[in-house]
Amino acid sequence: MNPSKTASTSRVKTFSKLCALLALGVLSNAGFAEDKPKAQIPAAGADGWISLFNGKDLAGWEGLEGYWTVVDGAIQCSETKQNSKQTDLILLASKDNPEKFANFEIRYSYKWVTPDGNSGLQIRGKIDNAKMFHVGGYQADIDAGNAYTGIIYDEGGVAGGRGIMSKRGEKTVWDAENKRTGTPLDKTDAEIKAKIKPVGEWNDVVVIVDGNHITYSINGQVTTEMIDNSPKACKDGVIGLQMHAGHTMTLQFKDIKIKMLEKK
Repeated sequence: MNPSKTASTSRVKTFSKLCALLALGVLSNAGFAEDKPKAQIPAAGADGWISLFNGKDLAGWEGLEGYWTVVDGAIQCSETKQNSKQTDLILLASKDNPEKFANFEIRYSYKWVTPDGNSGLQIRGKIDNAKMFHVGGYQADIDAGNAYTGIIYDEGGVAGGRGIMSKRGEKTVWDAENKRTGTPLDKTDAEIKAKIKPVGEWNDVVVIVDGNHITYSINGQVTTEMIDNSPKACKDGVIGLQMHAGHTMTLQFKDIKIKMLEKK
């Protein structure tokens, strides 16, 4: 008997068993992932409204650990400039059922705690960087200084790289050739901006997404409207609360609810 050959054969057998066990584990984990149930859309109340935040914890949402918490009954996002991220807190029901989040009215309140920062609500979005929980697409923009609050922005270029899609104080129509036309609303940019409350005060938002038409309102005032007939238009997708990189900021959201509208 050749001792070295015997030892070699034993090592091969051991290695083969280890590979088999690892493969079994991988397959088992894959099966577990496939069997994981989808997050369901919560039941609507008698008035048709669905609460998306329970005021106690982040159940039903997911995001980068350490950046999102619940404080005084509100979702709070907080970061320093040195450790800032371009990321979102994602509504799991919309991630698992994006086709169901096409036409809806969503309401929420937000409050800036710091004098600096940028954020927004992602609607009909697409997760374009899963590791960073980043959602691109239509965004109802807000910032602490109110330079951009009230516009609709194409985050990450997902809606065709169109940047500011609809300005505050304007109704914007994108046609089938992806060309834009803007007309003034009944209030000017300056008049609308004056309706937006400053740092430390709550602002109430309504965003209506109905077919090709999006209306964004703050404190009862329409800030912008958009009709998107472009081939690049977003039809349905993910809802997310954004945290923008490059700031030392703290922001809170509360009273988040949605009502589904008929499909067009």
